[in-house]
Amino acid sequence: MPSKAELQAILKDEYDINKNITQSLSLEDCERWLHFLRQDASAKKLVDAFVRKNEELSKNNRQFGQRRRQAEDHAAKLKAQNEKLQKSIAVQESSHEVLEASKIPPNQDYQDLKRDMEKLHMENQRLSQQLQGLTARNDELTEANSILKKDNKELKNVVDQIRLQLAKNTKELLQYEDSEIRKALVRVFRWTLG
Repeated sequence: MPSKAELQAILKDEYDINKNITQSLSLEDCERWLHFLRQDASAKKLVDAFVRKNEELSKNNRQFGQRRRQAEDHAAKLKAQNEKLQKSIAVQESSHEVLEASKIPPNQDYQDLKRDMEKLHMENQRLSQQLQGLTARNDELTEANSILKKDNKELKNVVDQIRLQLAKNTKELLQYEDSEIRKALVRVFRWTLG
């Protein structure tokens, strides 16, 4: 007779049912599940559909996580560029103050520096706006990722509940006479429809 761990491994390998789902089940429950899934093709199809949906949600979570990391990396680069530009502006402004203090009449170098400083100031403003946009996008991606994780967990719980209820109902149906099976099937279908 196989152990519970062996049955869990079989359920994982053959039907992709995670071990943490079957951990709370007894040895007998695991045996019943395995027997039920091997005997009922429609139950296996339902389990397969839930597994595919769960994998799709996991893939979406990974993609949103990657996008969030990319946005964070890009925001960090922009922040570093912004700090560099701030330092450059500070140097330019101090140079400007020195020139103003010495009251040197404007010459071509002074005009070039002033234009460069204005360009740097405009670039700094543009980068600041871009950084704010990326920060907001990063926050949106973080929130979307959290929501997807929560939805994925809730869906997994619903799937587990449906699996368990379907197994119980099927077990009950197998105990009825033919006419009683039909009536019970009608109840199961009504239950699945809401």
